Amino acid sequence: MPGAPTPWDGKEVSREVYLDYAAATSMDPGAVRAMEPFLSNEFYNPSAPYAPARRAHAALEDARASLARVMGARPASITLTAGATEANNLAFACVDGEVVTDAAEHESVLAVAQARGGVIVGVGPDGRVDPDEVAQAITPRTELVSVEAANGEVGAIQPVRRVAAVVAAERDRRLRAGESCPILLHVDASQAAGYVSVAVSSLGADLVTLSAAKVYGPKQVGLLWSSDRVRLRPLVLGGGQEGGVRSGTENVAGAVAFAHSLELAERMRPQEVRRLAALRDDLEGRLRREFPWCVVSGPRQGRLRLPGLLHVSFPRLDARRLVILLERRGVYVGTGSACAASRMRSSHVLAAMGVPDVVAQGSLRITLGRQTGAEDVAYASRQIAACVRDEMARLSLTDDDMRQAAGGGA
Repeated sequence: MPGAPTPWDGKEVSREVYLDYAAATSMDPGAVRAMEPFLSNEFYNPSAPYAPARRAHAALEDARASLARVMGARPASITLTAGATEANNLAFACVDGEVVTDAAEHESVLAVAQARGGVIVGVGPDGRVDPDEVAQAITPRTELVSVEAANGEVGAIQPVRRVAAVVAAERDRRLRAGESCPILLHVDASQAAGYVSVAVSSLGADLVTLSAAKVYGPKQVGLLWSSDRVRLRPLVLGGGQEGGVRSGTENVAGAVAFAHSLELAERMRPQEVRRLAALRDDLEGRLRREFPWCVVSGPRQGRLRLPGLLHVSFPRLDARRLVILLERRGVYVGTGSACAASRMRSSHVLAAMGVPDVVAQGSLRITLGRQTGAEDVAYASRQIAACVRDEMARLSLTDDDMRQAAGGGA
């Protein structure tokens, strides 16, 4: 958790509440303990031939097997990477033809798709992609469709199984027609892990991306799972590690910590989903009672949203000012994807959903996690309400003004 509280209005903050778990999670203490030996006594290069190095190699492969068990996959199908961004790029590198994705994807998917002139399918007002539109975007030259399991900004859980059915139907059509062009489905499940199943059989994908940093593991550690029909191509050439796909000395400590974190997230998933959904609904209810005109983005049905994510907008206000004001009160929230927020860019996700600028500019992404409790939610809701009221007073805005803006007015 952050350091000492900062003063505001001449007083000291009574508590600190971190509510930006979609941007970063703290490492689970067990994951820290699991990786520590490989940062000190067991530091050996797993590719070396002597006995201590063979121990490091065995630990690496045990970690790979553990990750594979959670995904219901074979260990050999897991390629360890330096995070989800690399894994997403590696997935796209395995095809030469057309690619199709949706407009609400993470920047690491959209950037690659756009660089290749890919087809970008729109999303609905709830942030979910329509599988029928994906089907219409596929041509006989399409080789890869990429859809995330869940959106990390508004929490929309995507209809991955239905998209998988679309891809499977196109594959069958090509087989019957004697066409040789392959078609694959890639799913970035980074934000979904720990909240929905990441078993490859449940996703119906050919390629799946996961990130350790989203499941209370270390940053810059991830994986790409690939099915037997996929032939990965290396992005970096060198010593031939990871089956020749990803050269470079293996991060044994990171892999061991990732395996611990993913296994724990999967074990905790049923109860944590229920707990976080209840806290999120409590927070949403508190804010809606105070500000009936606030705009909550994402699917209306709670089961179609990530359980710990609340995306709420206060029209005509500046979200960046709200973040700063909340920080002074010990509450840490985000405005959307941390990648875009760091460059002060407007949200491509909200734009794709058709959210008016006057609403989007006042958007906060509030994400709850393992350390979040009911007292944190109560405190955060009070501080958010106070900051919003202060900003409304500063700008001489009334509830009627905000209601009008929330309805699309100027």
